[in-house]
Amino acid sequence: ASDPFNHSNSSSSSFTLVGIPSLEASPTCLGILFFLGYIIALVGNGVVLLVLGLDTTLRDPIHCFLGMLATIDVVMVTSIVPKLLSVFWLNSTEIGYTACFAQMFLVHSSTAVESGVLLAMALDRYVAICHPLRYQVILNHQTIAEIGLAIVVRALLLIGPLTGMVSNLPYCRSRVVAHSYCEHMAVAKLACTDPRPSGLYGVAGSSLIVGMDVAFIAVSYGKILKTALGKKSCWKALSTCGCHLCVMLLYYIPGIISIYTQQFGSSVSLHTQVLLADLYLTLPTMLNPMVYSMRTRQIRQAVLKVL
Repeated sequence: ASDPFNHSNSSSSSFTLVGIPSLEASPTCLGILFFLGYIIALVGNGVVLLVLGLDTTLRDPIHCFLGMLATIDVVMVTSIVPKLLSVFWLNSTEIGYTACFAQMFLVHSSTAVESGVLLAMALDRYVAICHPLRYQVILNHQTIAEIGLAIVVRALLLIGPLTGMVSNLPYCRSRVVAHSYCEHMAVAKLACTDPRPSGLYGVAGSSLIVGMDVAFIAVSYGKILKTALGKKSCWKALSTCGCHLCVMLLYYIPGIISIYTQQFGSSVSLHTQVLLADLYLTLPTMLNPMVYSMRTRQIRQAVLKVL
């Protein structure tokens, strides 16, 4: 009766994170890789935010979206890597009940926000290249603020109910989460009741957001390439679009695979599922500053000026 794992939800109970299942024997090497990735992500995105904050000339719509992207990248990677490093290096596997669901909310809401920001940036490039004379009129400061608010509200409307559904499940069995963070399906599988409603809600919501965003991004870049073909700036547009699309593929493909394997992929090994989930949360945060920001001439010049 005194065992907290035999009770239903309690603020005093906790979960135990495994890290990466079947790879627990090499925590030092894994920790070094994630630590280096975390430092690169923090430094890269931090430099972008510093430059955008100091240089008052960088107030164009694209720079506002780059600031949003850098901010959400920092939130996303910070929500998982420090705890993951404590699991690898300090064997601090326990995470409190409230902290677990707070991490769940931060991770999943930040991924939804990032997808919305990537869509907004694709639309920004479409307007800049296809309707350059109307760029300032279409994407004024009020419109940018409304887009940012819509992105955040959409994420909250999706992830808020999902986190509530998982946190309200009764947990009376093992509290060992076979994951490196409190991923919603990994936690829901520990419940005493059927976790499928929350799992199906998560898959449906994620599929809706990813499907809609990817479709609009594809249309935007398709129109950009159609407009750029035959112009002197064709190769520059192809180079920029190619880099952007590569980063998006690195973000969306592991994310989509991770979402569906968590729900339906019983044949996929557990450590593969966890590594995919970690990949799509950490790798884009490292690459985004280099691909989206450092390839922008104004930001490169501002970085050199600050240095």
